[in-house]
Amino acid sequence: MECPHPPGFHAEVRAQYAAAGAETARLLRAVSEDLWTAPTPCRDWDVRALVNHVAAQHLWVCQAVAGYTPEQIGHRFEGDVLGRNPLGVWAMAVRSASRALNRPGAPDLLVHLPYGLRDAGGYARELTAETVVHGWDLSRALGEHGRMPPGAARYALAEFRGYRDLAGTGRFDPPRTAPPGADAEDLLLAITGRDPAWSTDRI
Repeated sequence: MECPHPPGFHAEVRAQYAAAGAETARLLRAVSEDLWTAPTPCRDWDVRALVNHVAAQHLWVCQAVAGYTPEQIGHRFEGDVLGRNPLGVWAMAVRSASRALNRPGAPDLLVHLPYGLRDAGGYARELTAETVVHGWDLSRALGEHGRMPPGAARYALAEFRGYRDLAGTGRFDPPRTAPPGADAEDLLLAITGRDPAWSTDRI
């Protein structure tokens, strides 16, 4: 089954997916041994739990594009997927997902996900948006205070704006009020319930 996308969608989703994966890899290279247990803006997760969550999601991509259902995938990506080499697992997850998405027509395929059917391109866009936001979480946990790449923030914001009730999923805090003159990053943080001033120094 296929769900054709407009011209340019394939190239954009592949480029944004690759950029988000590369930014997370950059951050992971900065995680020293003592920082794996550092707190993150996701209050129930330390750095390792956050990275494990995102990596497990990306490991789903090649399986879903290959046609496997959640029942067939089973518990394969539950629990600890990082092992002793988190950066290596992350690189492998993104590489395998990118290879799957780069197949001709792959973003147009309908794939089976835990919440139902979705086109693979839309799924990749969803994962890209979540990776951008969790990249911000990770950067703050590591003590970085830079801004997101503007293009990534705009891309993620466009995806999250399509969801009705993020807080109702139990995975996000209630939305916050964006400051006057908010840019894409400010709006993205607000809609996903994140405090832009979050810092390990304030915990």
